[in-house]
Amino acid sequence: MTAIARTEQHLDLSGHHRLIQGDAFAELDDLAEGSFSLVITSPPYNIGKEYERDQRLSLDEYLRWLEPIVEKVCEKVKADGHICWQVGNYVAGGQVYPLDYYFYEMLKKQGFKLRNRIIWHFNFGLHALRRFSGRYETLLWFSKSDDYYFNLEPVLIPQLYPGKRHSSKKGDKAGSPSGNPKGKNPSDFWTFDANEAFFDMPIWDLPNVKANHPEKTIHPCSFPSELVERCVLALTKPGDVVLDPFVGAGTTVIAAAKNNRIGVGIDKSGQYIEVARQRLSDLELGELVTRPMGAPVRRPRSGERVSTIPEEWLSK
Repeated sequence: MTAIARTEQHLDLSGHHRLIQGDAFAELDDLAEGSFSLVITSPPYNIGKEYERDQRLSLDEYLRWLEPIVEKVCEKVKADGHICWQVGNYVAGGQVYPLDYYFYEMLKKQGFKLRNRIIWHFNFGLHALRRFSGRYETLLWFSKSDDYYFNLEPVLIPQLYPGKRHSSKKGDKAGSPSGNPKGKNPSDFWTFDANEAFFDMPIWDLPNVKANHPEKTIHPCSFPSELVERCVLALTKPGDVVLDPFVGAGTTVIAAAKNNRIGVGIDKSGQYIEVARQRLSDLELGELVTRPMGAPVRRPRSGERVSTIPEEWLSK
């Protein structure tokens, strides 16, 4: 059964968070420059999702559309703030174009500095026939300056080898425990399971929002709340303001609200904004269902129907 979590207390969210219906390029003009500690978003990938079908663009057209939005977004970030830009791949004519490559160049051009390139791995998606099926996306974490806020404490994970000690030849530390008793830096490989080891590989392993995922809405391409929450917890302080210029079903604003930050989201779809408002209301009432941080990714058990080889395959 998929793990879920409900807000245990009612939250007073009135007068704080903003959900704005409109075009990101235009609406960003009404937001104060240097006012956001974190911008985290997943822009449209131009791959034919329902919200893209009226404007399927060539790769060059797509990049020309987003570059001025990126420029405006950069102006809204505080001096010690961050941008987390999460994207997949653009596919055309059987060729794959890694979108993070293009957005890296855009954000570098604005003076931002890449701190991590994180790989988000998931198990389910479209199956390819003439290439290996895509099962990852990337999240680029940029800071605006070298003087940026970063707090590991909320995202530390248990030490893999808590009994490990310094060498007997390490001077004052000889023989003493070598790790931090509070936990270990998860580096850029996150399984979102506090009971498993975190290895030095740039992969975050958590399920995407499909089918029976508790956060599934009418939006076809939401990113999971725990991906956003990890960034919110590590890169912002309580009371900070977080922006998502392509907020969709409201995941970023909800992640901000759950963790005592203020969320601002923009989306051109009135339908998605209404879904986001309802989810925010459900959060306030303690009724919003989400997948809790740290829950292991569910694997089918031996003997379950979905893990049993069909009889039709046995004869092949």
